[in-house]
Amino acid sequence: MKAGLSVFGFLVVMGLGATFFLDKEDTVVSDTFIADDHLQIATFAGGCFWCVESDFEKIPGVAEAVSGYSGGEISNPTYDQVAGGKTLHAEAVQVYYDPEIISYERLLDAFWRQINPTDNDGQFVDRGKQYRPIIFVENDEQKSIAEQSRQALERAGRYSDPITISIEPTVAFYKAESYHQNFYKKSPGRYKTYRYGSGRDQFLAKVWGDDLELNFETEKRKKKMTAKNMDENDSDEVFVKPSQEELKEKLSDIAYKVTQKDGTERPFTNPYHDEKREGIYVDIVSGEALFSSNDKYDSQTGWPSFTKPLDADNIKEKLDFKLILPRTEVRSVQADSHLGHVFKDGPAPTGLRYCMNSAAMRFIPKEDLVSEGYEEYVHLFELS
Repeated sequence: MKAGLSVFGFLVVMGLGATFFLDKEDTVVSDTFIADDHLQIATFAGGCFWCVESDFEKIPGVAEAVSGYSGGEISNPTYDQVAGGKTLHAEAVQVYYDPEIISYERLLDAFWRQINPTDNDGQFVDRGKQYRPIIFVENDEQKSIAEQSRQALERAGRYSDPITISIEPTVAFYKAESYHQNFYKKSPGRYKTYRYGSGRDQFLAKVWGDDLELNFETEKRKKKMTAKNMDENDSDEVFVKPSQEELKEKLSDIAYKVTQKDGTERPFTNPYHDEKREGIYVDIVSGEALFSSNDKYDSQTGWPSFTKPLDADNIKEKLDFKLILPRTEVRSVQADSHLGHVFKDGPAPTGLRYCMNSAAMRFIPKEDLVSEGYEEYVHLFELS
């Protein structure tokens, strides 16, 4: 994508050319965006703005990310001027986000997982001041939060080199040319080729490992957390998933294998396949309520099976292609634990079979619901 021997040269070598006009693989995507009054703005520079824009737009609570230029001295710079190093601007992305869904702190958590904060001379394959990483802050509150987040990153000791990324006041932001907006959607083939060749994802995977993926579902559910998961003096408290090291210590070997490595326990020898007591099943990591004994049945498979979830907001489903035929995987929302799979061969009334791993859950008998903090589910068993 870039001048010199960065991505421009890379694309030429790959035979993709330097033109940015739409071709037969491209799709038309609107660049028009009008920000709502309740949205807030965060501005980041992290090298190639195609990548930064793409990563932020995948985050729940982000309404739009706009590619542009900031940090320079002239008005209305062009791409040729910025990419050619003729100004002091850096490629930047302005993020419009809903603070009721995602916080500025979490945007910073996501930003660290997109860049190399130890390299002020460029980012990955793109070299030059125009690709330097910067956190542009809108006010003193953002500055304080950004400084604290940077200090926390330093204490984590992930990098062998010192963290040098600067935190600077926001200056004029100029929207980039139309062909740069939503480039990952308009030209997915070129974008993926560039991204792989840039070395960005390889670097991030090495630095972050299992911690690369953030669980943004907790942000979406902040307003829906029940009293048992909240301190009445801190209404913004949400579940924070422990690190992989902490989970290895906390969980049994089989529970860790199932929930964190998408494993499957052996049938018929697991704790809950033949469990007949009344109660609920909760995520072993986060404690979020998953299934009820009222919906449990003997599927003859050797795993605990249910016709429906207890709270549909606590599970998410996605296609799993690990076997020859695709299956629908079931995961918990807050902890992102692998739970099992759902199949369309269950009994009435749903016709579904949620085939779960006992190792991913903890059973709470109905008589312990109040003491365990799940009193909201007591009514399910009052007539039993």
